[in-house]
Amino acid sequence: MKEVIFTREGGIAQIQINRPEKYNSVRQSVAMDIQKYLDECASDENIRVLIITGTGKAFCAGQDLGEIVDPNGPDMSIIVSQHFNPIVQKIRNLPKPVIAAVNGVAAGAGANIALACDIVVACQSASFLQAFSKIGLIPDSGGTYTLPRLIGWQRASALMMLADKISAPEALEMGMIYKVIPDKLFKDYIQKMAIKLSAMPTVALALTKEALNESLTNTFEEQLAVEDRLQNTAGRTDDYAEGVQAFLEKRKPVYKGK
Repeated sequence: MKEVIFTREGGIAQIQINRPEKYNSVRQSVAMDIQKYLDECASDENIRVLIITGTGKAFCAGQDLGEIVDPNGPDMSIIVSQHFNPIVQKIRNLPKPVIAAVNGVAAGAGANIALACDIVVACQSASFLQAFSKIGLIPDSGGTYTLPRLIGWQRASALMMLADKISAPEALEMGMIYKVIPDKLFKDYIQKMAIKLSAMPTVALALTKEALNESLTNTFEEQLAVEDRLQNTAGRTDDYAEGVQAFLEKRKPVYKGK
């Protein structure tokens, strides 16, 4: 059985971690496959939106601890710098919207991979856990960067130190995620969202993502300059011209992502 399933249908791609018996924990081969498929999504102009999800009861339980204790396994520095860091960097740099479809528990690095995505949607039964302190580690995969920006310093600090499991509704209330969907409706909701995003002006979405990335370290004045630069780029796209023309003609626009 493939440990990472990559599918494409129309403009929608999906990366599905497929180790349900291990709660979709990540080992070296899984990390390398995820990176490979993220690169493929970046280079294929026909892919306009990406879904990341898991098989079974878990989204991703983070690092496979069996690999850590294996005397022939990779060193911790390799696991962080070559496995998880490239994954979250590639997600943030992918010039297309990425949906985290959190179908179950998202723990450790798995939780932080989800939080690196552009839109996080969880099913009702999902949960989030900064599990690192339970085994004497610090949060990685960008968690110390993303989580306090999403929910504030105090809550992030408490969740990371206490390793409390947070239900999907609690994560929604904190502002950690975008939506919580009943389990029976979850897959259909994700598919409809992906279809909607794939039909939108995806160059503008990519530029929006770029602006958000830059805003994290910019002053207000610097960010105004970023908006000016990127808006000028967006204003030269075919999709912008199509959007204006469709508005004037009172019809639905047909965007091509160009």
